Amino acid sequence: MKRKPELLIPAGSLEVLKIAVIYGADAVYVGGDVYSLRAKAKNFSLEEMGEGIAFAHAHGKKVYVTANIFAHNEDLNGIAQYLEKLKDLKPDGLIIADPGVFALAKKLLPETELHISTQANNTNYLTYRFWWEQGAKRAVCARELSLGEIAELRKQIPPEMEIEAFVHGAMCISYSGRCLLSNYFTGRDANQGSCTHPCRWKYAVVEEQRPGEYLPVFENERGTFLFNSKDLSMIGHLDDLIEAGIDSFKVEGRMKTGLYVATVTRAYRKAIDDYLQSPMCYRENQDWYLQEIAKCTNRQFTTGFFYGKPGSSQQIYDRSTYEKEWVYLGLVEQVTESGLARITQRNKFAKGDQIEVMKPNGENLSAKVLQILDEKGEERESAPHAKERLYVKLDCPAGEYDMLRCREKNGGR
Repeated sequence: MKRKPELLIPAGSLEVLKIAVIYGADAVYVGGDVYSLRAKAKNFSLEEMGEGIAFAHAHGKKVYVTANIFAHNEDLNGIAQYLEKLKDLKPDGLIIADPGVFALAKKLLPETELHISTQANNTNYLTYRFWWEQGAKRAVCARELSLGEIAELRKQIPPEMEIEAFVHGAMCISYSGRCLLSNYFTGRDANQGSCTHPCRWKYAVVEEQRPGEYLPVFENERGTFLFNSKDLSMIGHLDDLIEAGIDSFKVEGRMKTGLYVATVTRAYRKAIDDYLQSPMCYRENQDWYLQEIAKCTNRQFTTGFFYGKPGSSQQIYDRSTYEKEWVYLGLVEQVTESGLARITQRNKFAKGDQIEVMKPNGENLSAKVLQILDEKGEERESAPHAKERLYVKLDCPAGEYDMLRCREKNGGR
């Protein structure tokens, strides 16, 4: 019997957690203010984390908390105190990389599932067996594993142990994220949660006999990125992922916007449900899935290492600049009795613009902006300022948690 995969979605804020739940996540992973490898994300205070866990549980969903730094001696007391505080929040699982932190969590939160982070470089079934014997429920595959390796791993480990794998999002140039570039260039350590993502900076080449003469490597009008990979996307290959025995489909991106999370979550939710209902239906809807995820900012897509090491025809580093065609305008927070959609504006738009209403159930409605009012009720012709509370009247119905978006040439005027 095939396993029904979990759809595991990242959230960098309470708002995005709620969006992930509403748009179809089975589980959400979040980080606290400390010990979570995403120092530049907004992250959650303990109060926000408690509210997010309660919201997810009320909708029948799970929340996993990341505590996956590689700890130094001076971190241990703080980590122990942090884990004690998490106990009262009752997360469904903790994602951990460091064996010492694992031992602390096992002692302090004995009833909470422990998951082993991809940072621990889980590349073989003996490693999985080791962690199972220590009490881990799940381990995340290293991104470098092929589907064949994962299928073999599935056969060699206890059936109750779960395999989690990244299926969508940014790829790291370093082995399962164990990178030293950021530390080398800026003194900010990726393995302590402070990565500055130097793999995404622009670089030039210096020839040994021409010191100080910097030679650009042209890719296109935006420049070139020597280290930065294309983004992973396996939405067209869910059948192979399920056949390999993967239990949890993980999306990368705790620093992504609400629009990104809503778009990717909804597309993968529909793809998984379509496949489980009818593989034929899944195949017939491929164009819709691909069109939807392409509406997110991305660096083109690759299948990464799932089908072996990429050859020249599918090289994951050959063209990796961002592509962005759609803009996030705002999330509908409330609909007034008069039918106005209240949003916190994220990008520019104007009266008369043609936008799209993205509904959690998979519908996309074309809508015209008929009216824009500020909080005082004064009418606006346009909305040029981000993060302003606005009331918008559209020529089609919008509901709570609907997402408003438009093409960049429109919203990015």
